[in-house]
Amino acid sequence: MKRLDWYIARRYLASRKQGRLLSLITWIALGGVTVGVTALLVVIGVMSGMQKDMKAKILGSTPHVLVLEQGSALRMSRWRAVMDTVRADPAVVAASPFILTQVIIRRGEYSQPADLYGVSTDTTGSVPTEMERQILEGIYDLRPPESGLNPLLMGSGLADRMQVFPGDTLVLASLENLKPDVFGGLVPTLRQFEVTGTFTTGMYEYDTKNVYTTLDVAQELLGLEERDEVSGIGVRTIDPDVATAVADRLQEKLAFPYHVQSWTVTNRSLFSALKLEKIAMFVILFLIVLVAAFNIVSTLVMVVADRTREIGILKSMGMTDGGILRIFVLQGAWIGIVGTALGTALGVFLCWLLDTYEIIQIPPDVYFVDRLPVDLGILDVVTIVAASVAVAFAATIYPSLQASRLQPVEAIRHE
Repeated sequence: MKRLDWYIARRYLASRKQGRLLSLITWIALGGVTVGVTALLVVIGVMSGMQKDMKAKILGSTPHVLVLEQGSALRMSRWRAVMDTVRADPAVVAASPFILTQVIIRRGEYSQPADLYGVSTDTTGSVPTEMERQILEGIYDLRPPESGLNPLLMGSGLADRMQVFPGDTLVLASLENLKPDVFGGLVPTLRQFEVTGTFTTGMYEYDTKNVYTTLDVAQELLGLEERDEVSGIGVRTIDPDVATAVADRLQEKLAFPYHVQSWTVTNRSLFSALKLEKIAMFVILFLIVLVAAFNIVSTLVMVVADRTREIGILKSMGMTDGGILRIFVLQGAWIGIVGTALGTALGVFLCWLLDTYEIIQIPPDVYFVDRLPVDLGILDVVTIVAASVAVAFAATIYPSLQASRLQPVEAIRHE
């Protein structure tokens, strides 16, 4: 009986004239499901890829947890004792002091603001960021140059903008270490630096604003070397996802005047916007699948109207209401399953194509990244496939019930 149900359902999907080929309305319904699933997979893959790519690039230059000291100076004086407390946490794998300050970089008649990071070059322990690891391993050169000037590592975007190359000399002006002149005004502290190299993170904001030097040089520029003060302590945890829990524990241990925050708090607005955008895009594009479901409904309704006489003959020959119901459910299910399968295959292929060949380039000054990243997770695929098939099945309920409720005599006499 099941084979008969499927045989009749397959015949009803086909065109009356061709017999074996699908009818036009079946192709339209099938295409709607395929396009909807393809669009969903590609867009969700791109949104997930954007989140993953930005997370990796942010954590490449940003510690998982920041420990800062509140106060008028925004400086940490007893940082060594604080670092010992931080390192005692079992989820902490690295902790290191850092300096962060805004400077003006001057070359000839041109000046450019930048964020100067002073990082520790102590090789006795682990480092909190990927950038510092690459500096310690010599991938990015921050060793004192032969000229005796202070070393400076620049972002590639900033170096290109200022037409700076390794070996060039620059002047850095500190906006925090101001000193009075003979006329009672304030002048910034100036120091000469030699560019020892450039780096590229892929994040436009970092590559055009960040510069690095050693911790002791940054302390000297800000006048903090005698008091041995730093801006804070960068912490790396065993996993970025546990950073919030680690920050809460450290905040409880250190208490006031220390302030501990995880990378999720620092970048909360950015990732919240990305998450909201991903949900919104899913809802909007899922409407395509719903439109395809209405196509399935209209297809089955038209088939019922067109095959009413045949349905009456089948019921008069002994086919039950359940058999008629199964015929039309099988029709809608076939459209939903095949359309979903084709859409999934096409969507996965397009995601692979975009990710492998980086076909679409985007402006990095607007989107923080220079290409369209794609990361299609198995959970996203399963969710979209399940939702599409479920909607297709739901679309068969009304027309299938209408067909099964037809009375044989009235159906046969139908014109």
